[in-house]
Amino acid sequence: MPYLYNTADQRKEMLGRIGVDSVATLLQQIPQALQLQRPLNLPEALSELALERQMRQPASRNSGAADRVCFLGGGAYEHYIPSVIDELTGRGEFYTAYTPYQAEASQGTLQAFFEFQSLICELTEMDVSNASVYDGASAIAEAVLMSMRVTGRKGNVVFAGAVHPESLVTVRTYVQHLGCDVICTPVTQGVVDLDKLKAAVNEQTACVIVQSPNFLGAIEDVTAISELAHKAGALSVQSFHPISLGLLKRPGACGVDIAVAEGQALGIPLQFGGPYLGLFTCRSEHLRKLPGRLIGETVDRQGKRCFVLNLQAREQHIRRDKATSNICTNQGLMALRATVYLATLGPQGLRDVAELCCQKAHYAAAQLAKVPGIELLTTAPFFSEFAIRCTDAAAVITKAQQAGLDVGPLLNRFDAVAGLSPSDQSQSLLVAVTECRTRADIERLVNVLL
Repeated sequence: MPYLYNTADQRKEMLGRIGVDSVATLLQQIPQALQLQRPLNLPEALSELALERQMRQPASRNSGAADRVCFLGGGAYEHYIPSVIDELTGRGEFYTAYTPYQAEASQGTLQAFFEFQSLICELTEMDVSNASVYDGASAIAEAVLMSMRVTGRKGNVVFAGAVHPESLVTVRTYVQHLGCDVICTPVTQGVVDLDKLKAAVNEQTACVIVQSPNFLGAIEDVTAISELAHKAGALSVQSFHPISLGLLKRPGACGVDIAVAEGQALGIPLQFGGPYLGLFTCRSEHLRKLPGRLIGETVDRQGKRCFVLNLQAREQHIRRDKATSNICTNQGLMALRATVYLATLGPQGLRDVAELCCQKAHYAAAQLAKVPGIELLTTAPFFSEFAIRCTDAAAVITKAQQAGLDVGPLLNRFDAVAGLSPSDQSQSLLVAVTECRTRADIERLVNVLL
């Protein structure tokens, strides 16, 4: 860890233990001639993020090449990871822990997962969280299957506008032999067309799935979509960006029944596509239909607090093919990283990160819109990611890459986004701006593209 610090209470306790009233008194034993009689000439303190950035600049001269600057979006993002996360999650008792089926031998792991569930519930304002699933796409697919179990409907599921195309492919894979239609409704100016969504939902719809911020970065009216789903007797499912909840209305306050997410932004690096982390929460009335592990708190026969696996009768090691899911050895270490990340930042820290992402993204969008041949694809409000339409999108990516800047991906890399014309999709790309980016980074990108 780069810093070791003590609180005022800890300093007072240590001084009291050795019988002195202050640090100054403790240092009086040093001869006056050896004591520095002026304040240290130190620069102002820096945040961990700023200090690391400052140290990387001279270090980059060793190889002759500066670090690349990442503006990549599309579901995986470069957020700053406090060093405490690697320090704690790299400990052997966490790093090598296995499936906690024997509660008496797995109290540390179970407690960590219990804390994870508690933090995710607090983050989302939902009632219950499981101990994670594989990734964001499989979380949406599991939400679809859970919706079928809750409603008893298998006729169709409806995607509200621009949900990530890879999540759509995953859901189609899960339901292809269940006789369930997957219906996609279009976007208008980046957000779902509510009239067309209403027309697509019927008495056979198990759930309506909305992603907000959506695949194009735009913020959807989740409350209105939830109300629309409920009027038809369907469940409302939201896929959210965890960092965005530092600013945006939370799923529980929007009336959704199931809230899921890709948790990569919570302290997990960009590591060649994974492993990542699926977040999965729901309302308490649907608890018994919840997939995956559920860690509970109880007391042992001596009255001491302890942790157990709850409602195991839902799981595959008991119900076999009738289980709610087949989530076995999932990425528990990634859930631990998310736990440490959220506990380190706290509510105000998460809000600070979200504000930085939002403010920097809007500055970047305004500057890029001034570049000839580039315009914003939509006019909808967005959080930290947005789509731009370019005269030659592929050339923009190449030009940026040659200057050490990574942007994208191109929208035509994915299946069709409902509501976008083929020309819009072929000439558009995503840009994501996180707290890691500086004003200099953004202006460097703009200048390269001018």
